Amino acid sequence: MIALIAAALFPLLALVGSSIDMGRLYVVQSRLQQAYDAGTLAARKQVAGMANFNATSGDDQLTAINRGRMLFKSNFPDGMYGARNLAFNVTVNPDLSIKGTASLIEPTTLMAIFGLTSVPMAITCTAQMTVTNTDIMMVLDVTGSMNETLSGDSQSKISAVRKVVKDFWSQTATNQVPGTRIRFGFVPYSTNVNVGGVLKDEWVVPNWTYQSRTLTNTSDANGTYSFYTAISPVSGTSSSNVDQSYPASFDLFTLKFKCKNPLPPSTGTPSIAQTGSETKPFAGPPAGTSTVLTYQRTRNGADYSVAMQGLTCIVTKTTYLNYVDTWQYITNPAQKSNVKWSYQPVTLSTAGWRTDSNGCMEERATYEIDDYANVDLGRALDLVLDRVPDASNPATQWRPQYPDLIYERQLDWSGGGSFDTGVKVTNDEYIAPGEAGFAACPPPSKKLQVWEAADLDGYLTNLVAAGSTYHDIGMIWGGRLISPTGLFASENADASPSNTTKRNVIMLTDGQTAPLDISYGTYGVEPLDQRRWTPNSPISLTQVVEKRFTYACNAIKNKNITVWFIAFGTTLNPIMTDCAGPGHSFSAANSTELAAAFAQISKGVSNLRISG
Repeated sequence: MIALIAAALFPLLALVGSSIDMGRLYVVQSRLQQAYDAGTLAARKQVAGMANFNATSGDDQLTAINRGRMLFKSNFPDGMYGARNLAFNVTVNPDLSIKGTASLIEPTTLMAIFGLTSVPMAITCTAQMTVTNTDIMMVLDVTGSMNETLSGDSQSKISAVRKVVKDFWSQTATNQVPGTRIRFGFVPYSTNVNVGGVLKDEWVVPNWTYQSRTLTNTSDANGTYSFYTAISPVSGTSSSNVDQSYPASFDLFTLKFKCKNPLPPSTGTPSIAQTGSETKPFAGPPAGTSTVLTYQRTRNGADYSVAMQGLTCIVTKTTYLNYVDTWQYITNPAQKSNVKWSYQPVTLSTAGWRTDSNGCMEERATYEIDDYANVDLGRALDLVLDRVPDASNPATQWRPQYPDLIYERQLDWSGGGSFDTGVKVTNDEYIAPGEAGFAACPPPSKKLQVWEAADLDGYLTNLVAAGSTYHDIGMIWGGRLISPTGLFASENADASPSNTTKRNVIMLTDGQTAPLDISYGTYGVEPLDQRRWTPNSPISLTQVVEKRFTYACNAIKNKNITVWFIAFGTTLNPIMTDCAGPGHSFSAANSTELAAAFAQISKGVSNLRISG
């Protein structure tokens, strides 16, 4: 009987022992898999986070491998569960995926009685960064300061941006999973954005009113005209020679080279006398009398004059000795036509805007907002990102820019004067912002599309820098061009509820908000048009731009679009960090740090995936 019981216990013991060991082995297998996943993903993240990672570099590979081993060991230390021959190895493939193997030998307990003393375990998988359907809108600052070169760099900021954006695109394309779609769009911005190429004809007004001027005849009247005759020498001597030369200076206000150094003081005071006066009949028409005044000048001493030859200023000294010359001042009757400029708002047809305008647009209807927590979106149509224009309602449409037709009354070219909204009739010439360099229009924006390398190279090469920093219009159009429910919903919507698209806006700037009231921008000439700000507003134009930027950024995030912000060669300020949110803003002091920032964004845009 005892023998029978013993015989019955043996298979029961085997059954119980196998159950205990199998449960234990399952726990070990799960923990090994967990440690393996942590190690391989850590190695892949290390690769993604290293700017300019070289898959053929032993040092670069070792850095990633050691990072993976460290995470593996922290999850499965030596001797855990009594495991023997614990091993973990990773290699970096040319496509930057990580291939890993993990193995161990796990001793058994009760099963050892039956001759099974240990069980080998092994895992072999690949970790790779993958990108599902993804849209990325690049909102790039191309203001004039992007032409500068940062300390420690050998290339301008705009050149560094071209390279890093191309590298970012290449890395994202490398991570793409077959059957998925990756699209990039671009919004270069400065004083305005160039979006004419993405607009439909019916989205643009048929006519618009601009701060311009017209010729006007104020009256016809009889009058006089006067002139000086040529100066003729009488006696004495004069001699001239080059006294000095110096380089001409560039005048930022007129955007021209000028000779600015003061001239040496002249010596001697000319003696001028009126030597005669007469009247005589004018050989009309019209009939009348001429008045002739005769003058004589005597000079001794030295006088100086300056003239520009090429980009060199030449100062000439002229020495006079008892030098006498003479001239006449003659007044004749005339019938004059009093033609002047009338500076005022002028309504013009925009029918030819496709070929006549520069591609930049004035914004649609808005108002001066006093409470940004309660914006009236029935009036602030510029902040309604998804509003599709209605051809029967011009307030909803955009207005083409014509910088060559704009004049800023009453600012004169010498820098004097002040803005005045009233009509001004005068022969004076007021500043034309298109000629003065205050109406920058960036390279064209691009809708989301799948790019070929050559096409992207060509586009990035044409990114040139000019203009001032208006962050709001960049963010507004970045949101419009990526929104899945707005102007381009038919192109941007998800393929299906189960095939969604990850959407990202990446905004890069090298400066703080810096609008100029003298600029002709997306809201016209701000002190004259006064659509969103007036010189008497309680807040500055800079604050208006930043509040609208924040409103637009929040509207974009409310669409489940991720916003990233990079401050390149400048500091991050609260509007930037608040817009991007925690972990989504970066400060880059040079091109190396810029590449590292984009590498971090690449990890956020991509997905880490383990495949067997």
